[in-house]
Amino acid sequence: MAARGRGSACNGAAVLGAAAAVVIVGFLVMSAAPLAEAARYTVGDSSGWRFYAEGWAKGKTFRAGDVLEFKYNAVVHDVAAVDLAAYRSCTVPKGVRKMRSGRDKVTLRKGTHYFICTEPGHCKAGMKLAVRAI
Repeated sequence: MAARGRGSACNGAAVLGAAAAVVIVGFLVMSAAPLAEAARYTVGDSSGWRFYAEGWAKGKTFRAGDVLEFKYNAVVHDVAAVDLAAYRSCTVPKGVRKMRSGRDKVTLRKGTHYFICTEPGHCKAGMKLAVRAI
């Protein structure tokens, strides 16, 4: 019978096998962990999309994949996603898509998003919103 000393090939193989098993189990546990669900927000909370809505997002942390729902009276309001310049100036760029259902949902991507009501005077009265998703 051959003598086995410290560091023999048999002991090394056992250690490597155990290490591989630990890595595989760790991977399986991590891949089985549930992904964080996207949060759903009603813009303006129970009051909905309204005048002076621009402060609503303060203190909230938005993430890519979160959903904003704009609830409003579609007879008198709408929502349009715009760029920073249009947001600041409350101007409606040509060709901008206006959402008019009264229950519009927007899924956020990473970055800053700007929304305004395009009805005359509404944006200037604070019916606009900027949110940053991380």
